[in-house]
Amino acid sequence: MNKQPLLILVICFVLGIFFQEQVSMGKAYIYWVIGSFILVLIAVFFQSYFLHRIRSFLLGILFFVSGILLHSFNTRVFKDIPVPAGKTVVFRISKKLNSTEKHKKYMAVIQLDKEYLNSVVFLPENSPELDFIHYYKAEAYLVRPKSPKYDFQFDYAKYLRRGDVGYQCYISGQVTSVRRNDMAFNDVILQKRFEVLQKIDHAGISRQSTSFLKGIILADRTEMDPETVKDFNRSGLVHFLAISGTHIVIIFGLFYFFLTRFLPLKFRKYTVILSLILIWLFAGFIGFGNSVLRSCIMLSVYFVYVLLQRKPDLLHSLSLSAFIILMPDTHQLFDVGFQLSFAAVLGIFWLNQPILKYLPDQDNYFKKLIFNTVSISISAQLGTLPLVLYYFHQFSFISIVANFFIVPFSEVIIIFSFLMTALIAFDLDFHLISVVYDFIIKILLKSIHWFAGFDGLFFENIPLNLTEVFALSAIIYWLRFVIVKINFKNIGRLGIAVLVFFIIRAGFNIVEDRKEETLLHDFYKDKVFSVKRKDEACFWVSENADKEKIVRYIVNPYAASRRLRKTEIRTFSPSIQKVVYQGKIYEIN
Repeated sequence: MNKQPLLILVICFVLGIFFQEQVSMGKAYIYWVIGSFILVLIAVFFQSYFLHRIRSFLLGILFFVSGILLHSFNTRVFKDIPVPAGKTVVFRISKKLNSTEKHKKYMAVIQLDKEYLNSVVFLPENSPELDFIHYYKAEAYLVRPKSPKYDFQFDYAKYLRRGDVGYQCYISGQVTSVRRNDMAFNDVILQKRFEVLQKIDHAGISRQSTSFLKGIILADRTEMDPETVKDFNRSGLVHFLAISGTHIVIIFGLFYFFLTRFLPLKFRKYTVILSLILIWLFAGFIGFGNSVLRSCIMLSVYFVYVLLQRKPDLLHSLSLSAFIILMPDTHQLFDVGFQLSFAAVLGIFWLNQPILKYLPDQDNYFKKLIFNTVSISISAQLGTLPLVLYYFHQFSFISIVANFFIVPFSEVIIIFSFLMTALIAFDLDFHLISVVYDFIIKILLKSIHWFAGFDGLFFENIPLNLTEVFALSAIIYWLRFVIVKINFKNIGRLGIAVLVFFIIRAGFNIVEDRKEETLLHDFYKDKVFSVKRKDEACFWVSENADKEKIVRYIVNPYAASRRLRKTEIRTFSPSIQKVVYQGKIYEIN
């Protein structure tokens, strides 16, 4: 604990959150436990020599129990409020969500009698856009989202509960509005952002460039073409599209660059402070999304070390950032973006410098930009690889090449996009700049589409469970030592880690191969019947069902969960009660 006390304490804190998530200890028992440990710590520092020697261990347990306590406070139990169909509700918008083919989606606060409920609101796709300066009134059908029947399906209800959202509201009739007279400062900012987004829609650039600009700078991907999103996913460049640490650092650098041109050298410290203030104002303007907030906190903590003239320690900064993020909301720990952000930083900390030594000398600015970007990108990809496979079950080898060519130019693209947004926001019309920007983004999107077209290098339905995640993480840990120094000892350790991973993986494959399973899946109004034998499965769907969505939401997740080698889809009539698969008859229950 002497070398990395904050890191060890945050690990204890995180383990406490995980423990409470699984066990759900009662608050009274938690109070009793934490009170006992506080008394023990008092004894540690004032009386007992024996306890004084184990104070680090006791302090770790105290943070473990603190994680349990805070997570119990942050876990809300929603009241089951029965709402009849056709009930009139009043609501206001708090966030716009990604639209679907049939619905526009918003996060909203609904007033129902004397209750205020956080809900996802669904409106028909042809409905007018809702803003943040009106109250809306409509007849609605309010439901509590249900958790899925099977473990391989995404638990959308649990995902909403972590965001303090307990309901879904469906509106199909007329929506009336009245202007609000109680707008808070946050609502004013959200409305200003909404107005800038509308200006971008009328900026005279192509639809693809418009959606890209809104996504990369204003964190609004709600209207992005599904094919474009698919291209970014398949090419492994989705991190370039989402607002992340890279974007925040580049925009911070842009603020810092301009401020240093106007302020004397002796005010350099104030330049850093002012740049941090501006980056926080920018984060507030785009809505303080989780990824943006994490990036701003981590950047601010790092520069606090610099301003205090202390040597920046990446692990200390990372640990302090984790405490700042998790203490007010422990559910952030279960956010995939949170986990990927910290895994990426740890990957960069662990692998960047060793990888950089194998690249050519960075003897000028251009080489430094290119090769540092490449080494950081590879390090971050390796650091996040276990979690990416665990959550998304897919990987594209073309992503390595795509990142090598695209990421080095990300700084130019982000800066250009930021300046373009600023010009549009202030109604400054420079037609030539718009034409150039549109041309560059079209080339970028075509390049990404080209990379995404290498189907042979894209693999999906890759099975990986939590045990395999830790085993794969161990391989990445030992990889550093081989990169730093290639010798028999380091290669042997890495080889053992790889062998252990494949032994564990083979064991889970054997266990799944021995299982035979029949399931009846609910997919909206359709029923899907499946039979699994060894590493193969067959799915029966009705003739009019949306097979593409069934493959995406049922077949592929099931294949990854059950480690299937082969899947087959057949159609059947709703009147059929029995099916035959591999010479065996199965009844559809």
